[in-house]
Amino acid sequence: MNRYPAWKYAIIVLALLIAALYTLPNFFGEAPAVQVSSSRATTKIDLTTLARVEQALKDASIMADAIALDGTSVKARFGNTDTQLKAKDAIQKALSPDGTDSAYVVALNLLSRSPAWLTALHASPMYLGLDLRGGVHFMLQVDMQAALTKRAESLAGDLRSSLREKNIRHSGISRNGQTIEIKFRDTATLTAAKGLMQDEFPDLQSVDAPDGAEYKMTASIKPEALRRVQDQALKQNIVTLHNRINELGVAEPVIQQQGIDRIVVQLPGVQDTAKAKDILGRTATMEMRLVEDSAEARAAENNTGPVPFGTERYFERNGQAVIVKKQVILTGENLTDAQPGFDSQNQQPKVDLTVDAKGGRIMRDTSRENIKKRMAILLFEKGKGEVLTAPVIQSELGNRFQISGSMSVSEANDLALLLRAGSLAAPMEIIEERTIGPTLGADNIAKGFQSVAWGFVVIVAFMAMYYMLFGLFSGLALAVNLLLLVAVLSMLQATLTLPGMAAMALALGMAIDSNVLINERIREELRNGASAQAAIHSGYERAWATILDSNISTLIAGLALLAFGSGPVRGFAVVHCIGILTSMFSAVFFSRGLVNLWYGRQKKLKTVSIGTVWRPASSGTVSK
Repeated sequence: MNRYPAWKYAIIVLALLIAALYTLPNFFGEAPAVQVSSSRATTKIDLTTLARVEQALKDASIMADAIALDGTSVKARFGNTDTQLKAKDAIQKALSPDGTDSAYVVALNLLSRSPAWLTALHASPMYLGLDLRGGVHFMLQVDMQAALTKRAESLAGDLRSSLREKNIRHSGISRNGQTIEIKFRDTATLTAAKGLMQDEFPDLQSVDAPDGAEYKMTASIKPEALRRVQDQALKQNIVTLHNRINELGVAEPVIQQQGIDRIVVQLPGVQDTAKAKDILGRTATMEMRLVEDSAEARAAENNTGPVPFGTERYFERNGQAVIVKKQVILTGENLTDAQPGFDSQNQQPKVDLTVDAKGGRIMRDTSRENIKKRMAILLFEKGKGEVLTAPVIQSELGNRFQISGSMSVSEANDLALLLRAGSLAAPMEIIEERTIGPTLGADNIAKGFQSVAWGFVVIVAFMAMYYMLFGLFSGLALAVNLLLLVAVLSMLQATLTLPGMAAMALALGMAIDSNVLINERIREELRNGASAQAAIHSGYERAWATILDSNISTLIAGLALLAFGSGPVRGFAVVHCIGILTSMFSAVFFSRGLVNLWYGRQKKLKTVSIGTVWRPASSGTVSK
């Protein structure tokens, strides 16, 4: 009656082994490390960089516990902080010998001490949030009105160009805030302009009225288009902030939207507030210039001659020199969009560029006069310029054109991202700033773990006294629940915060509630005169519906917090929801497996150790 088939025990054992494996990295702690990342968008971190770091450490006679290329950075782990500081100086000197502005950021960091075999299995510890590790917190306000005004200015220029191309004469066009005012002399011209706007400018809506002897049409951006502009500005600013923060070496930065016009930036482990502000406020600009193709320029590219007058020398990613003219054709202010794609003719990767009306006129005139010549796209950061690409002009260009050639899909995606996110879509200002020291973070960790540990010990002690052996079974199920919860958080690479620790302590109390329901149901069956085996079977079966209902209702509340909350509330909700799911497995499936393993094979079972069974009859109590 109370026996589990072998396959159910196999599932329990497998779940415990996997949970133990992915929980294990959290016990090894962190070691001081040095992280090398790129300080420029065009600088790539690859195996060559890894080799340079290894050689620098070897020349300085510094032994690293581990060194590897991890995504877009090189990370080297050391045994103590003294070695870490020496390694940073050695690597900094090797990558930037002259001490001037370097293409690399060498930052101090902390890495897990997990052994290589755990890392190979993708078993990593949980990330620690700002309140546990220390760091800086910023709240940034995005100037949405500036983004909308910029969009209105772009539409005004495009509208002026379209009216000129269609030969629709107007008496004047001006922008008044976020509206565009156009005057016409007669109703026929006004009607033609309204038709043009409906066909080519779906984001605009217009009203018209007589204005003295003329007619004035006032165009404004539609509400849905306004929301789209705001969303795009916010998302582009978030992408740009991600690109800039990567060079700080932050293991798990939090950059998320809050409300309709605010961005929260949390940088765990960063204590230099001034450096963080410098990174967040950095600007990157893009320029388009013609490439000089004279014999003198080619000699200058090969370092066999001087740079011709009126030109400058910049370098591509591969180190190839390019001689470009000083005259700037377009800047990043004229670029409105850059998206990767595939050429419809040869299916080769490409990047589609869109510029505003002013940029379209300039590109049309410049390209018409320079077909079969090269045009360089340069990105400037920290005053340093690098050539992203230098394609050949194949035909006359306009507001929309493409860059194609010998590039891979990833290169096309990178180029589009660099062009699109080189600068902020709208200005931002810091309206809130907090710094949390590492000492306070360590104190939070200690108190958080103490609360979870003491809560666990007290619950297990109470259950053992009140429910005897079944209480111990409940305690083991509670330990399994905690193991599963930590394992799932580690597998998801979730960020553990102080509210998350509070949710973990709360999950213990909620998880034991299921076992209390089961134990009391078994006691009730025993009071009603059922045999021990029948009481165990009925107790688990009948308690399941109640457990399921209560956990689902609590899970719905947790999902609501997860969907509508932000910041610490979301951290609490994540641990809360996962804890509910793991408790249902441990409290029902695992604890019943223990009970079945202990009592299930006893055919003539008369009593079970579940504490005192109180009977309402006058006969008193019976101890089982």
